[in-house]
Amino acid sequence: MDQETQSLNRKRLGRRILIGVVVAAALTLLLAIYQVDLHPRTDDANVWANYIEIAPEVSGRLVRLPVKDNAFVKKGDLLFEIDPRPYEYALQQALADQELLEQQIIDERRKIAAQNSAVEAAGAAVHVSRTGVQTASSSIDLAKAAVSRARAGKAAAQARLEYATNDLKRIQPLLQKQYVTVEQVDQVSTSVRVAQGSFDESSAALLQAQAQLDEAMLRHEQAGSTAIESQARLGQAIHTIDRVETLIAQRPSKAAKVDSARLDLERTRVPSPFDAYVTSMNISEGAYARPGSPLFTLIDTRNWYVIANYRESKLKNIHLGSHVDVYVMGHPDRRFGGHVESIGYGVFPEDGKVAGGLPNIERTLNWVHLSARFPVRVHIDDPDPNLFRVGATAVTVVR
Repeated sequence: MDQETQSLNRKRLGRRILIGVVVAAALTLLLAIYQVDLHPRTDDANVWANYIEIAPEVSGRLVRLPVKDNAFVKKGDLLFEIDPRPYEYALQQALADQELLEQQIIDERRKIAAQNSAVEAAGAAVHVSRTGVQTASSSIDLAKAAVSRARAGKAAAQARLEYATNDLKRIQPLLQKQYVTVEQVDQVSTSVRVAQGSFDESSAALLQAQAQLDEAMLRHEQAGSTAIESQARLGQAIHTIDRVETLIAQRPSKAAKVDSARLDLERTRVPSPFDAYVTSMNISEGAYARPGSPLFTLIDTRNWYVIANYRESKLKNIHLGSHVDVYVMGHPDRRFGGHVESIGYGVFPEDGKVAGGLPNIERTLNWVHLSARFPVRVHIDDPDPNLFRVGATAVTVVR
């Protein structure tokens, strides 16, 4: 009886232990599911960093290439140098062209100053010629007055001559009849000769005054011609003045060429823009570099990320700024801290096809729906560049 009781008790204890184990396992499973749901975890993650392809901006032969593949470079370290001699020559030529333009501007200004002096001289000549015209006009007026006086004198002398001649003609017949004396006749004859002399003198004076008038008119015509010629020379001098604005307008173009040549010369030396690792380098000194053709790649070591792909059902517990524990497969004993920087909002569906501008949906029925994965970008707060490599596998746990 005691053995049966003991056996029954053992069975009851065994059932209780089994029930307890099952309950504990169920509780543990539920707790694990809760923890996994509350703190999403994934091993579908990769280490990532920003990188740039280094390509020259000028062409030429590589004369210096101090970096090596997979080497670490600091910001400002020389990556490579292109033969600078062609660009030094181009800069010297641009500077020479700029200096030549400045000399041309100086010479043109001197030439314009001389032309302005010629204009001033021509203007003075015009003023002098106009003064000469006015003087000639005054001389004509004086000559005309002298001609008028000479004509009046000639007319008076002619009148006196006619009077004396008529008087002589009257008294000469009276001499035979002795009505007048010989002395009276001689006096009248003398008056005629005096009047004739006065008439001849006045005629000569009139001719002289007329000649002076003609000379004054000729001088007036010459002064007018000189004035017209001076005015023409003034107009010609004004129109022949060059302008320096055309040369001055070339200054920005020459300065731009100098700046461009100096920039090209600076671009022959390419420094590292940041601390980085060199990768994908398969060239050596002597290679010919072409603008836009990458020579190698620089991995930016300033910021490291992990791109973790989480199921869409887990995204509800992932928020921007959430703390993330990161483990890299190469060093699983090291834990790195990070935070969620961004959460992806779109991935291309596996069966997403477009035909003729319309979506092409396959006529299939899936009993099991696989959840899509969306990329979550995690920024590493305390990275170790010596342990991180782009593409390395990582495990992330969102806290």
